[in-house]
Amino acid sequence: MKFGKVDNPELIDFSIPKDHPDTPVLLSKYKGDNPLNVYVGCAKWNRQDLKNFYPRGTKDELAYYSTQFNCIELNATFYRIFPAETYVNWNGKTPENFKFFPKIVQNVSHLRRLNDQAYHILEEYLNVTSNLDTKLGTIFLQMHNNFSPKDWDRVVRFVENWPKEFSLAMEFRHTDWFNDEKISQELYHLLEENDIANILVDTAGRRDLMHMRLTNNEAFIRYVGANHESDYSRLDEWVEKLADWKQKGLKNIHFFVHQNMELASPLLSAYFIPKLNEKLGCNLHIPKTLGGSDLKLF
Repeated sequence: MKFGKVDNPELIDFSIPKDHPDTPVLLSKYKGDNPLNVYVGCAKWNRQDLKNFYPRGTKDELAYYSTQFNCIELNATFYRIFPAETYVNWNGKTPENFKFFPKIVQNVSHLRRLNDQAYHILEEYLNVTSNLDTKLGTIFLQMHNNFSPKDWDRVVRFVENWPKEFSLAMEFRHTDWFNDEKISQELYHLLEENDIANILVDTAGRRDLMHMRLTNNEAFIRYVGANHESDYSRLDEWVEKLADWKQKGLKNIHFFVHQNMELASPLLSAYFIPKLNEKLGCNLHIPKTLGGSDLKLF
């Protein structure tokens, strides 16, 4: 993921901003005895995308990947609608507790831009995606950078017509969604009222996307490392933030590790997961890397 890439990441203030004032209020509604669910994964499982990860002789990349991670942010589904048999196959070769978090196909978000013609494409997409069955996590929609609030009515229609049997998260990138407080509040309230997660993107060149406004009991976070030593301290800070949100009532954490060069994503994950386990009291498997646990990126 090269979105938000900068040439000099050492000049960026990567500090996690304070929570939006409505986030702790929202989370307080969820305090209780429900278990904490934590999923951490990469964006892809292809061998050419993940360096120092697959042992020599690995024949089935997904089958091996799913022994090391409990989820995948499924970006492949953004580019085309796969046949139903493909989803059945993915379902069958992964463990029972594994989850897929697929991205909605670009024909809906980028080409049709949520217009009237997008809905029959979405129906086709959901029909095949449902073959993931119990392994289907939250589906997410990422809008184009130039999709602005002038198309607010399309967003309202999409949200209100979204089939409630599928969990949904949405990512907005145009700056006007966040620069105008009235617009941002309307968006946040629409998502909250319809139980839709508001995606946080932690990337170097777009710090405005760190709005820190959760809209349901799900923190859906797309973390983009800068292939820089600051990636480690940034993840340390996320461990503290997620622990804080857990204490406030958060029960569902979906955290996806990207890099501008995706090759390094498993190494960052292997650094992040043990710290998350210790701080949150979870027991996520620590992915193996070919260089061992001491291998560093920088």
